[in-house]
Amino acid sequence: MGFLKQFFRTIMQEGSVPKAASSFERIGKADLQDHLAISRYGSFELTDAIRPSYDCRILPKEGVRRDTYCDPQTGTRIPVLMGAASREKLFDLFIDLLDPLGSVVDVVLETSHRQICGKHDDLLREAIDLPVLKSVFCNYEDLLMNDGCTGIAVLNSSIPYEVQFDEHKLLIVYGSNLEESEQIFAKYGVKLNDDLHFLTEAEHVHSSRNSYQRRFDFLRRDLGIDLF
Repeated sequence: MGFLKQFFRTIMQEGSVPKAASSFERIGKADLQDHLAISRYGSFELTDAIRPSYDCRILPKEGVRRDTYCDPQTGTRIPVLMGAASREKLFDLFIDLLDPLGSVVDVVLETSHRQICGKHDDLLREAIDLPVLKSVFCNYEDLLMNDGCTGIAVLNSSIPYEVQFDEHKLLIVYGSNLEESEQIFAKYGVKLNDDLHFLTEAEHVHSSRNSYQRRFDFLRRDLGIDLF
């Protein structure tokens, strides 16, 4: 099931898209198909997982933005890097961002395949060797890059440090010292831009396929994760 066939089911499930305010409401099927077929905006190429609103209020753009996460329970403030990278470098950049985590990590698979209204399930696998995890990820590169219902978080709570490759195919890094992560972004030509806006901050749509749900189940089993 591709973008066009998936669209109307997806947009009704995407919590960030209020139906009354949608830019897709009054366009025809042909215009919709043309819009969803566009993956390149200038030098930036999207994966198949996500598309911007029809009016393109925020255009896809490469860069990384510094931010801060404040824990609502403890009040602790944690530095964050949030980045977007063009398709041709995105997966390799994600794999390299895992290196500062250390040799043994925990991984969380995020799935919204069986959910509605923007909800998702988190499935945890603890204590896996990072080289093994990287090898598994490489076997599932197509799923991780192009499925708008699959996200990943890899973490080492003893550092602490966490890398997210979310459903929007954004890269989000949390940690007390992010200098090494900034250097990895820079190695791939992804520049700091604290004024950068991401597609998630405006109307957007996700895409998935029935085959990706089946592939997700294979990934889960390969990582030794029980469903629930």
